[in-house]
Amino acid sequence: MYVCLCKGITDQDIKEAVYNGVDTIKDLKNKFAVGSQCGGCISVVKQVLNKELADNARYYQVA
Repeated sequence: MYVCLCKGITDQDIKEAVYNGVDTIKDLKNKFAVGSQCGGCISVVKQVLNKELADNARYYQVA
């Protein structure tokens, strides 16, 4: 799914970035320039980022 139409960024792009160590909106803005044009994507970008961070934390949690 496209998250940022202005820059052509998908949720998969964000998921891959999180997998590779990106963990803040600021990092995503620096990497992909999300929110730099219309800004309409920021709320969805935050949702995808937060979900991925939570999912990764559960995946790597030590029992």
